Amino acid sequence: MSEEKKERDYLSNLLKKVDRKLTEINEVIQGKSDEIADMHKHMQDHKRDMDNLEKNALREVIRNYSLLGDHSVGNKKRLIRLKDTAFFGRIDFLEKGNETATNLYIGVHNFQDSESKSNLVLDWRAPISSLFYDFEMGEAFFEIKAKTIEGNIVLKRQFRIRNGEMEYMLDTDLTIHDEVLQEELNKASSAKMKNIVATIQKEQNSIIRNEEARHLIIQGVAGSGKTSIALHRIAFLLYRFKETITSQDILIISPNKVFASYISNVLPELGEETVAETSVEEIANDLLDYQIKFQTFFEQVTELLEKNDPKLIERIQFKSSSELIRKIDEYHVWLQNDGFEITDIFVKGKLVPSWFIKETFEKYNRLPLLKRFNEVVREVVENIYRYYKIEIQYKDRTELHNTIRKMFPSYNPRVLYKGFYNWMGKPELFKLKKGSKYEWSDVYAFLYFKMKLEGFKQDRKVKHLVIDEMQDYSIVQYKVLSRLYACKKTILGDINQSVNPFSSSNLDTIEKIFPGATSMTMLKSYRSTYEITQFTKRISEHVNVEALERHGEEPRIINCKNKDAELEEIKIIIDEFNLSKFNSLGIITKTQKQADTLYDSLGILFKINLLNAVSVAFGSGIVITTAHLAKGLEFDQVIVPFCTEKNYQSAPDRQMLYVACTRTMHKLFLTHVGNPSKFILK
Repeated sequence: MSEEKKERDYLSNLLKKVDRKLTEINEVIQGKSDEIADMHKHMQDHKRDMDNLEKNALREVIRNYSLLGDHSVGNKKRLIRLKDTAFFGRIDFLEKGNETATNLYIGVHNFQDSESKSNLVLDWRAPISSLFYDFEMGEAFFEIKAKTIEGNIVLKRQFRIRNGEMEYMLDTDLTIHDEVLQEELNKASSAKMKNIVATIQKEQNSIIRNEEARHLIIQGVAGSGKTSIALHRIAFLLYRFKETITSQDILIISPNKVFASYISNVLPELGEETVAETSVEEIANDLLDYQIKFQTFFEQVTELLEKNDPKLIERIQFKSSSELIRKIDEYHVWLQNDGFEITDIFVKGKLVPSWFIKETFEKYNRLPLLKRFNEVVREVVENIYRYYKIEIQYKDRTELHNTIRKMFPSYNPRVLYKGFYNWMGKPELFKLKKGSKYEWSDVYAFLYFKMKLEGFKQDRKVKHLVIDEMQDYSIVQYKVLSRLYACKKTILGDINQSVNPFSSSNLDTIEKIFPGATSMTMLKSYRSTYEITQFTKRISEHVNVEALERHGEEPRIINCKNKDAELEEIKIIIDEFNLSKFNSLGIITKTQKQADTLYDSLGILFKINLLNAVSVAFGSGIVITTAHLAKGLEFDQVIVPFCTEKNYQSAPDRQMLYVACTRTMHKLFLTHVGNPSKFILK
């Protein structure tokens, strides 16, 4: 019997066992559902006859039955996935000291034979499954429970199984055979990020399975799969530490709702529940109780790209720096020592000397500054009663509060924050937007200051925090986040893809905020063809990227006579795309105004989706969006219009152009009228 016939028989027998298991689970689910319905009916029929103890006992039984039902539904989902893609790899491992090798099939989920209790498929996250990712044929080992198991891999085989059918099998002596990886990368894109368990590379596997790092920082170039790897890492941690952490204990800080939607499919594909996601804007609003209006990060970047105002840049740079933190700390000390102008006061005709108020204020120096006044008032009231037997009633106590507070510049953090810039002698660095809105650069600077004044409550519900697009957060934002979330963290991004270089963080900055963090670098890009990757290296001069040897067409730079001709060229590319095998075309502009204008011209002719700051989902087809919103997304083809020397000339422009061009997998078109941007010239 041929090897392929044996494998097809194994798959066929496996799927029969999966079907039997599915039938059993369906019967269990239906049985539990019927029993719960009967218990609810019993409660309704006998609610007058039952006492509270009986009712509570029955409610507890119903709750337990519901949990069992939910568990069965979860198992059912995993079995349905097994029916579609049963496994993707096989290794035969001969453990040292044994005479026969063990056949190990590896898939997205574990499946055990009910009769023999043997594992017919191993979960990709199991310790022994690391053999598939980390070793070629020959000597190999894996670790389990602090013990190293050594042996030899005597066979390594890969499969493509779709809808329960084996499309091919391939014996290989490489870690992940290049043909399999190339075939996956050559496929057209989809509207949702997919799991990559069948093609995880050795360096990616080491990041996913890192258990020791309290804070893991991943610097990955565009197309290196860093976000996907971070999500697979979450799935691994949920599997490895299932007794102590669940999906409800994890929080992802993502750049926008579109990106959050794009990645939402990965964890469910891996058999895990989706995890909560948020943004730095939402965190700020929560901390500020929605009491302060502020500009968003997207609006700040848009303002930078449209105006390129040197004074705005100066404000952003200062408020994103360690210098700001140092100055706020100094101002805080000044407020305590010199800002509090203490004088003698009289309460009910009794003297309260300034020295007593000062000593009491200093005694509570472990409390946040603005919370010490309550303690000063309490001690004044207690001492007046102790020495004079006079009770201070509510009205007089309120007046005492006001008297002591007036010795301080203000009790309002916003007033004190504005005063900070006057104290520095640089009032011009604080500028409100129309409608008394804070600039985005002020939001976390103010939060850092507010935390020092009023204290803060740590979020202890989150046990693992994932921060994506790490380069777009300033040192001030990291300071606030590190205090707010004291849990373990996975922090990932690419310092070459900052959409605002005036507030971005590099690896050194982030490592200083999280001392002892483990940093790992991913230099290989899997998204774009070799030709496109080489082209994008010209745009971002300092990027260190290894291009995968997957070849395609050279990027096309199209010189157009005028704006109408440029629009016609874009229409031609769209027509060609609509006739192709590809699924997605991204038309990526620098600003939202440019995206809106282009949509007005093309949207009447083609079916096109426009992404903007309020969009919540990413679909296939033709999408017009900005480079800022396109970060993290990928398309089969990308058009970057308006690539003129005027439109792309500054440092932020350069970053946007790099981000736009690195979104494509297969084809890249750049159009311009007149002189092209210097960033795309050889």
